[in-house]
Amino acid sequence: MKTTDNLEKYEDPLQYDRQYGGYDADIRFILGNLPPAGSTVIDLACGTGRITLPLAEAGNEVTGVDLHDGMLARAREKAAQQGLSVRFFRQDCRALDLPFTAPLIVMAGNSFQHFLTNKDQDRMLESVRRHIEPGGRFIFDARNPVLSELAEPDRYEEIVESGGRKIREVHTETYDPVTQILHCWTEKFTEDGTPLGRDGLSLRYTYPRELERLLRQHGFQMEQMYGDWSGRPFEAESGQFVCICKREKQ
Repeated sequence: MKTTDNLEKYEDPLQYDRQYGGYDADIRFILGNLPPAGSTVIDLACGTGRITLPLAEAGNEVTGVDLHDGMLARAREKAAQQGLSVRFFRQDCRALDLPFTAPLIVMAGNSFQHFLTNKDQDRMLESVRRHIEPGGRFIFDARNPVLSELAEPDRYEEIVESGGRKIREVHTETYDPVTQILHCWTEKFTEDGTPLGRDGLSLRYTYPRELERLLRQHGFQMEQMYGDWSGRPFEAESGQFVCICKREKQ
């Protein structure tokens, strides 16, 4: 599966906002690690602007980058409604071609895991490095591969609100330890059981020591690794890691 094919989950930007729009732990963390006011900040895999817009509100020159036209259209609409001047680009994070660099690049929402192969990860980090000023920082998150949780296939259900009606979603997650990819499928049904179709998402897991080597290979120094966006220390059973990486000046 190519990264560009891994977008089914994002076909409904309004539903995405309903589901995730209230989450702000990553926003608060990033706001606490901003460069001086007025600096350029790049938000990669920006989606509907959930993080992009608060960073612009804080007085930064913010650019959002995403691959999904619908998500970007929603982000532009929200920026206009809020009277915010934000640049949005439709680009692949593996091949960024922006006419500027920044002292800070962020990538939240576990978007790092959308880069499914070693080549994809390499290209993305090379691309990010080209757009970070020497000594600048890259902040991102990813789920921690806790093997006791990934070893067995997981299946669960939940009820979500969509378009004024209740939808039953049945989720199935299966981890491939060879590729380190979690394959997630969601089947959707109306309240009376009528099928509404299904969508899928694949996520690459990277181990902490593997990640440190990968970052060093691409000219980044790991400054801090936290266990979540609240700043808790990273531990073996942490659900995720949040990384602050510094681009080496060479």
